[in-house]
This record gives sequence, C-alpha cells and structure tokens, in this order.
Amino acid sequence: MDFSFLIGGEAGQGIQSTGQILAKTLAKGGFNVFASQDFESRIRGGHNFFRIRASNKPIHAISEEINLIIALNEETITRHKSELKKNGLIIHDSGESPRILHPSPSFWIPFEELAIKKAGNKIMRNTVALGATLCLIKLDLEILTNVLRRVFADKGIEVVSKNIQAALAGFNYVKEHFSGTLNPYFPAKKESQLMLANGAESVALGALASDCKFMSGYPMTPSSGILHYFAGKSVDMNVVFEHAEDEIAALNMAIGASYAGARAMTATSGGGFSLMVEALSLAGMTETPVVIVLGQRPGPATGLPTRTEQSELDFAIYAGHGFFPRAVFAPSTPEECFYLTVKAFNIADKYQIPVIVLTDQLLADSYSTSSAFDPAKIEIDRGEFLSKSDLGAIGKYTYQRHQYTSSGVSPRAIPGNPYALVVTDSDEHTQAGHITESAETRTKMVQKRLKKLKGLRKEIEVPRGYGPKEASTVLISWGSTYGAMREAVDALNTPKEKVRMIHLSEIWPFPRESLAQQLKETKEIVVIESNATGQMAHLIKAETGISATKSILKFDGRPITSTYITRNFLEEAEN
Repeated sequence: MDFSFLIGGEAGQGIQSTGQILAKTLAKGGFNVFASQDFESRIRGGHNFFRIRASNKPIHAISEEINLIIALNEETITRHKSELKKNGLIIHDSGESPRILHPSPSFWIPFEELAIKKAGNKIMRNTVALGATLCLIKLDLEILTNVLRRVFADKGIEVVSKNIQAALAGFNYVKEHFSGTLNPYFPAKKESQLMLANGAESVALGALASDCKFMSGYPMTPSSGILHYFAGKSVDMNVVFEHAEDEIAALNMAIGASYAGARAMTATSGGGFSLMVEALSLAGMTETPVVIVLGQRPGPATGLPTRTEQSELDFAIYAGHGFFPRAVFAPSTPEECFYLTVKAFNIADKYQIPVIVLTDQLLADSYSTSSAFDPAKIEIDRGEFLSKSDLGAIGKYTYQRHQYTSSGVSPRAIPGNPYALVVTDSDEHTQAGHITESAETRTKMVQKRLKKLKGLRKEIEVPRGYGPKEASTVLISWGSTYGAMREAVDALNTPKEKVRMIHLSEIWPFPRESLAQQLKETKEIVVIESNATGQMAHLIKAETGISATKSILKFDGRPITSTYITRNFLEEAEN
C-alpha cells in the first residue's frame, strides 16, 4: 500500500496544522509517513499545500502523483487535478464552490455547514475534512480523536470536544453519502510508537540532547523552526534562548557563551549567515567551539524565502577571511539531523572549531517517521576541557589558552578559574592569548591551526552507498536529496541496467580518499543536486580529480523527486 494525499488552500486556512494532524494520525496508525510543505512567503492568501505520503513499507520522499486531494478552495482543484492518479478522488466544500469546476473524480462535502452545525464554529471545517478523509480510507476514527486530544490539550476540554465532534461529523457524512471506491484502503492497525518529526525539530532535539545550554538567533526561514522548538523547551530543559536583534549579534552571543564554557549554537539562512561571516572568523581565530545551522534557500538576496535549494555548499566551506579549520555536515533525514547535530557539538568541542550544519527548506519542514531517537547512542565529548583540579595540578597562572601541541588542539579552560588566567584575542596572539605581530609566532599559530585538520579528517565518515556494488553507473547526492535518490535507484535498477548511489552527509573536510576508492571502477558518474552550478560536482573534481559524466540539477525552488531524477536520467541516456 502506497497512498498520497494533498491538502490545499490559502495561507491562513490552517493548511499546515491540518497536514500535521493527518500526518500524525497516519503515523499513529502504524504507517510510514513522509510529508512536505509548500507555502508562499505571505501571512494571508497565496496558494499553500501539504503533501503526505503513507505506506506500509519504508518510504523516503514525496510522490508526484496524488490519490486524494483535500481542497479547501477552488484554486487547489485547478492547480492539482492534473496530478490526480487514475481512480483518485477530490473532496471539496459543497457550500463554497460553484459546480462549474466540478471535476468527475470528486465528492462534495459541506465542510463549513457541518462545522457550524456540529461544533458551533466554521473554523473547524478543516477537522470535518480530516474526519471525512479517515472514513474514505477506512482508518479507525479513534486514532484521529486521540491525536486531536493531544494537539488541542492546552486549549481546554471544550476545544478538544468540539474538534472531535467536527471530525465525527465529517466521518459520518462520508459513511452515509459516499458510494464510490477509493483504493487502496488502509488496513486497520493498532497505534504505533513510530516517531514523526521534521528536520528543524530534530536539529533542536539533537542540540538539547548534546547538552547545549545556550542558543541565540534571529528568525529566518527555513531555520526559524529550530529557534521556535528550542525556545519552547527552554524552561523544561533549563536552557537559555536569546532572540537577538540581528544575526551579527546572534553568532557573537553564541561565541561568548561558548567562551564562558556553555555549549552554544545559532541557526540562520543564507542572508543571515552572510552577516555572521566576520564572527565566524572570530570563532576560528579564538578557537572557540560553536555550532551554526545554515538553512539553505534560493538566493541571491531574499530570493525565494520559503522554497528549497542546495546553493550554499561553497559558501559554508569557504566563508571567512583567512584560513581556519571547520567541519561542514549536511544531514539527509530528520533522524540524521538529530545524530549529526550531536556529532557537530562533539567535533566543535574536540577541535575547538566552528561546525556548520547545512539543512534546507525541504529537510527542515518535511516530516518523516522513524524509530525513536536513541539516547544510548549519544556520547558527550568535551575534548581537552580542563577542570579546576586539572589547572591546580598544572600550577597557578602557568596556563596558556593557545598552547602549541602536536595535535594543534590546546587544553581549554574557562574564565573565572582561580588557578588560570584565560586570555584570547581576535588579533593574532601568543600562546598566552596576548596580541602579537611577531612573524615567527604568526607562522607557528597558523601551523598550529592547520594541524587540527589531520585529526579532523579521521572524524569524517565514509560516504554511504546503496544499490548493487557491481553497478558501473553511480549517482551521487548530498543532504536532503537522499530520499528521492534512493527511490530513484530502486526504480532505475533492472536486470539489464545496474545503478547505485553514493551519498555524502559529512562533507568537510572532504572525504577524498574514501570517495575516490568508491568511484574506482565507475564508468559513469551522475551528480544530482538542487542548485544551478553543480557545486558538489565541482567539489568532487577539485578534491579528487574525478569529473562527473553529467549532472542533474534543479533550481526552481521545488524539491527534487525520484520521478524527476529517473525522467532526466533516462532522457540523458537516450541522447
């Protein structure tokens, strides 16, 4: 069973919350879920829609074909009826739309009328639609009512009760009036313990699990969700969230908190990261660990602020003046967002560097099911972090913050210790942290920072492969394109044609040796990415000397799908 829904309407009609509730209901029903949002950068009006794909088998991306369209306005029908599968169905409010637009595969339900009659408020028309949907797919209504209880619990018993009444009204209306068929039906299942989360929530959870104690940020899509989630948990988790006046202040605050000993992070998008670059170099010079989440979106300037793109890979790797080591990660799923964020904090502390976690709108705002994140897999590594007793053993006031070491990593202490004076500076400095213009010291300090790369390279995981190892054609992806690529590989593999994929999530320092080894016997290399210039393909060439045979690129702000990959791959093969 593999079934796709689309909920469409205007901004302000509750498309996001309706989609989230349906996705949670399907996940609680025991189904694997992948859901993505498409919305315009406006508070009211414009066309928004929420896609949900559910299956009894693992799924990794959205589908371009829809089984059921839940239309909360006429525009949704006009825009999306061509995406409807054969034997698919559109449901719409019969009291709102003229029958001129009435397409044949449709069922008209008085959403608003039922909401007013049964729940006393037309705003609950969306909940009526959800109840109707569950009846159409023959899923137990109790699963939805349990989700409604949890979602609206903080709004009181009356709101919960009215939403349940609205859902029941939609369910019963379909039960009494719908005589068609909608296949496949969802088999009845008991409530499952699958976790449903998006990338933004998972990054925030990873930070909290990593003992991050301070976060500062200025809201900027698609990273705002990280800020909202972290701020919402600040009281319960005893952490500090600071809504900064701008992105410059946000990173400088995080650096200050880290200098004082707290694990700290910030999150932004390309425009905000542009403002942070000077502070990024400050973290590099002062060897202060900090985690920065860079949520990519189409640019330049404001670009498409609520759309997706992978166009800031080069920016993340090379931003800053002068050389300083850094790590760049690009998680592929919400689950990987959690675990790679944990690793980002450990790497930042261990090597005393900034670590950049690259996401994008697709990853940040898409929901998918997974097993619950496992706290037992988490290990906190603060690196060369000296305690008071350590410093006491060293000897009073002999501590040097930027001491030369064979690894390039200096033992780290925090200010306020009675046994050590902790000094650093944004200018080049001595081992003790004092400003210097000595040519000899400058050379040694640059070499000290360079030494970190040797250890850092060993931390980068080998790019993971999927598909038959004997395949002579390899598709390469990175970040959020993983799911679509994986499904494309499954679709492209035939008895005659063997295709595999290699995916990169830990990108910098670049895993040049391991990737070159994996591509050793490859005849054709196709790099798939969501940008106009093939940034990953260029990086592979620069780091390994291996050129891609071709690239499949998408840069219209919409996510890459498995259908898009297979279609373009086959068209290229025919030419």
